[in-house]
Amino acid sequence: MQHFTDELAQAVEQRGNPVIVGLDPRWQLLPVSLAQGDSNDLNVRAAAYEKFCCEVIDVVAPLVPAVKPQSAFFEACGPAGSTALYNVMAHARDKGLLVVLDVKRGDIGSTAEAYADGMLGRESAWGADAVTVSPYLGDDSLHPFVEIAQQRAAGLFVLVKTSNPGSGTLQDQTLATGPVYRHVADLVERLAEQTLGQRGYGSVGAVVGATYPAQLAELRSAMPHTWFLVPGFGSQGGTAQDVAAAFDQRGLGAVVNSSRGIIFAHRRDEYRDRFGEPRWQEAVDASTREMIAQLRAETPAGNLG
Repeated sequence: MQHFTDELAQAVEQRGNPVIVGLDPRWQLLPVSLAQGDSNDLNVRAAAYEKFCCEVIDVVAPLVPAVKPQSAFFEACGPAGSTALYNVMAHARDKGLLVVLDVKRGDIGSTAEAYADGMLGRESAWGADAVTVSPYLGDDSLHPFVEIAQQRAAGLFVLVKTSNPGSGTLQDQTLATGPVYRHVADLVERLAEQTLGQRGYGSVGAVVGATYPAQLAELRSAMPHTWFLVPGFGSQGGTAQDVAAAFDQRGLGAVVNSSRGIIFAHRRDEYRDRFGEPRWQEAVDASTREMIAQLRAETPAGNLG
């Protein structure tokens, strides 16, 4: 089995870009052709989410290295939503994409072990290539995920400095030796150093938002062995210039997520008149290519070849 970040680096190099497409389906934003039937019927909603996300995957699979389904939108549909999520992840893998399951789990003891085994273990029904996890219950809450990830050559992305406006409420609180997010960063970097692949990055990565470019640059310097998952690009306000510091000089070390800006691009002003809802997949294609071009022009991702 290939180490997760080695496989991720290879996929980024093959596609020539570090874009990861977030799959966050929302009924009210779906193309009209897919939002048919009773929106209160969870089976109807789940089926629409599955079809929509699979059709997004069909567009982006030749272009990007990975996708990131957000489990919450599927879980809101009950059992049918869980089945839809499973099918979406399977479709992404069939199309050759790496799959980061965005679940942000965090717990202790046997519960953490169950989460880790259920989402990453060898017998996992989900079979994600990586998951997102919360560190705020302490280092022992991460150890089961690290152990399972090493066993299966999978990966983790630990919340360090998130993109939301309220992240500073806890993450920026200053302790005697620095802000909380730096203490989390130090822990994650130690775990990354303990799980290195051949390309110099560990199995344990970090979620660091594009909306805080100064902290992003600070954390890149402090975490040289940690692969970054960077949310906040596009709809949340992050730009290519904001994320430039996330990369090493090879153009590796980070993947940059866009969700709404890509999957609902047919609603964006610049694409609404050009494509409209009937050609929504063309808008997905155009917005993905636009993001790729921006990152290649304004970040070290241009060095990918």
